[in-house]
Amino acid sequence: MSQPRQSRALVIVNTDFHGSEGEAVLGTRRGAKREAEKLSRILSRLNYKVKLMHNKTAKEIEDLYQQECRREHGEYFVSIISSHGEEGVILGCDSEPVKLTRIFQILSSEKGLVLTQIPKIFFVQACRGEEFDQGVLVECDGAEPAADCFSNYLSIPPHTVVMFACSPGYVAFLNVFGSMFLQALIKVLEGEERHLALNRLMTRVNWQVAFCCQARGTYEGCKEMPCFVTNLLQDVFPFSA
Repeated sequence: MSQPRQSRALVIVNTDFHGSEGEAVLGTRRGAKREAEKLSRILSRLNYKVKLMHNKTAKEIEDLYQQECRREHGEYFVSIISSHGEEGVILGCDSEPVKLTRIFQILSSEKGLVLTQIPKIFFVQACRGEEFDQGVLVECDGAEPAADCFSNYLSIPPHTVVMFACSPGYVAFLNVFGSMFLQALIKVLEGEERHLALNRLMTRVNWQVAFCCQARGTYEGCKEMPCFVTNLLQDVFPFSA
């Protein structure tokens, strides 16, 4: 009897950035490499075949997803992206932008027939703007709802889930120990919560970041609120190895 195909995971972490002349820009993302390596080990233990890539240009990032369309895949495809970014965009190590919609388009093309039929799960650790989240009082329930930006949500293809480190327009925090978002994901994946359905697991990550994390030092007290969008039609359990 043949063995079932192994689910795949692609982890991309950019820590050092340069300009068109090769000069260093944006500053080194300290702590990002170590947590990406830890996530890769965790996913390997959860029976994923993991590909970990460091410091890739915008073109190389697109090429990596093009390559995934030609791979054999199991039940799920997971991708973790850790880089600088802005709303709807992540940066290559050459400081050039890659639109998330472009990545989704590649994976939903006719070239990747296997990928179009399986759940594709993204965790994106990157800023989505320049605003700092000062947090809210949880007791306050009478305020007018704030306007939100859903434009980038509308472009995800079928069978896709995307979880962002922060809300639209805000920064995502990272320090030498790692990021609020991916550290919370690590904690959930290492615990019994990994057996939960994906939407419940992501809600646990939200709770962990909202109530257990806040910035220190220069940005003392600032918060972060992850959010996710899904168009799955049924519960999936991608980390219940």
